[in-house]
Amino acid sequence: MLDNIRTVAQGWVGKALLALITIPFALFGIDSYLNNAGHNIAVAEINGNSISVQEYSNALKNMRDRLLSEGKADQAQLDSPEVKSIVLNQLINKQLLNNEIQHAKYAISDAQLSTYVTGMPEFQKDGKFSQEMYDQTLQQNHISPSRFEAGMRADLLAQQAQDGITKLGFISKAQADNAFKITNQQRQVTVSEIKTQDFVSQVKIDPAQVKAYYELHKNKLVVPEQVKIEFLLLSPANFIKDVKVDDTEVKKFYDENASKYVGNEQRRASHILIGFGVSATPEQKKQAKAKAEALLAEIKKDPSKFEQLAVKNSQDPGSAVKGGDLGSFGRGAMVKPFEEAAFNMKVNQISDLVESEFGYHIIKVTEISGGGSDYNTLKFQVKADLIYQKTQAFVAEKSENFSNMVYEQSSSLQPAAKAFNGEVHTSDWLSREVGAKYFKNDKIMNLVFSNEVLKDHRNTEAVEVSPNNLVSARVIEYKPAAPRSFDEVKSGIEALLKLEAASKLAAAKGEAALKDLRAGKEAAGIEWIPAVTVDRKNAQGLTELAMNQVFKTNVNKLPAYSGMADSKQGYLLVKVIKVAELASTDADAKKVAKTELNTALMSEYLAAYKQSLREKAKVKVNEKVLLGSAVNN
Repeated sequence: MLDNIRTVAQGWVGKALLALITIPFALFGIDSYLNNAGHNIAVAEINGNSISVQEYSNALKNMRDRLLSEGKADQAQLDSPEVKSIVLNQLINKQLLNNEIQHAKYAISDAQLSTYVTGMPEFQKDGKFSQEMYDQTLQQNHISPSRFEAGMRADLLAQQAQDGITKLGFISKAQADNAFKITNQQRQVTVSEIKTQDFVSQVKIDPAQVKAYYELHKNKLVVPEQVKIEFLLLSPANFIKDVKVDDTEVKKFYDENASKYVGNEQRRASHILIGFGVSATPEQKKQAKAKAEALLAEIKKDPSKFEQLAVKNSQDPGSAVKGGDLGSFGRGAMVKPFEEAAFNMKVNQISDLVESEFGYHIIKVTEISGGGSDYNTLKFQVKADLIYQKTQAFVAEKSENFSNMVYEQSSSLQPAAKAFNGEVHTSDWLSREVGAKYFKNDKIMNLVFSNEVLKDHRNTEAVEVSPNNLVSARVIEYKPAAPRSFDEVKSGIEALLKLEAASKLAAAKGEAALKDLRAGKEAAGIEWIPAVTVDRKNAQGLTELAMNQVFKTNVNKLPAYSGMADSKQGYLLVKVIKVAELASTDADAKKVAKTELNTALMSEYLAAYKQSLREKAKVKVNEKVLLGSAVNN
């Protein structure tokens, strides 16, 4: 069991250390809540156990820091309710799992813990556990041995509790082979769409139906609360006219950033890809590398075999059939390791192995076109870039003073506007949702609708709505939510009811047609698109919805028919004419596919397990804290 735990845990230990030592800060967006209510307010309760605001804020900060460091999100996304909900659900699942561990009396002995910790690669020296490295690592990260080992014990207990569940996701060889066969299957198909919109003109809605719908739903047919606001933007545009640079600075900036000014240089390249799949084990990567190295050695002996070997061995189906040719591309089009290699090669040069997230590449550059421009051609662009960079730095220096001023002089935005060359703007009526779209930021509107700003007419704190652009706002008028009158909404209700009725007519026609087709009869009024041959990776223009239905269709008897209703679009009929198996004798590809399928099934079992724990528990979420609004909002 412990060996299994160690295998699963490899790779996340460093992350666990970082998570344990991250300094806790109060979250941007719930500062006023923390200040007013203290850090012990519960953001959620699970069977009487609380998740505190402090615990939640630390977890949210950790996720934001990680996503920003990986370049996977912008600030607006990080402030979104979706991110907050993900973080809270992770904490809830963790608490539910802890409860289950205690209830089922799972245990990790001191001996098991010691075996695991002394086997961690972070503490190895000359192939053995080093007490000195252990002590040094913990001291550098300001964490005590007892706290670190308690964290490791908790993680091992959590893994122990989940191990039995994930093992239910076992895939037999026969099942894996069948899945691989279906995944690599081609189907010749045609589809027909019976559109809801074509039936709308046939529908008549009685006014009494419209009125009845209004009476049933009028508590939801409301105009949301709205505000008119003043807002002030601190932006590079406020200061750009005051920034001056001379020719010497411009030339120096160009020399230091020459790689950015490469013009429209393009590379054309071919490659052979030997993939190792998602979540590959070290053994799988080793096997893939060995195969790639053997191919590379063969190519270096005879470069003329590159295209032939690509067709036979490359696991990139799109380029393999073309001898590995990827066509022309510029910078930013390929994953970074591939791009760096390709743009540092000469024509007809063969690369060494290049590892990316997709596997091992052998690259051959076949053509170079375009090229960088010289300094004199780019001088004005370089000057503009330098001015903008300096302006951004200036704004970054001023941002703290701006934030302080809108807070300290919270009864008006005019003093800050005067001090920072800004202009106070006035909006039209904005709901929370419309305002968030206008600023592309949820946080600023959550603050606008907080008690402190809404009722006391104070400035909001300065919010970075995009890089180097800070906004502070204040409410000048407010309208509470109010019911919409029947006259306002009756035309919309009538259109909705027509659409619902038309959807039912489309579905009825589709079901009748499907019944006739399966009985070997012609279906009247059905127009099929020209037949196309598709596989899992090549949709040939079919929608994702259609592709899903194509491969769900039972093909024991051909032609095979299936159909599905879509309440918005209508009814989709699918006809599978022919099925062909794509020949594949690649044992490595089958092994990778089996591993990926097994991993996916294990994840599904684990997700279902966590959901079952949640359904049995009493979970209460404090939505006000989750959305980052003030405590009394």
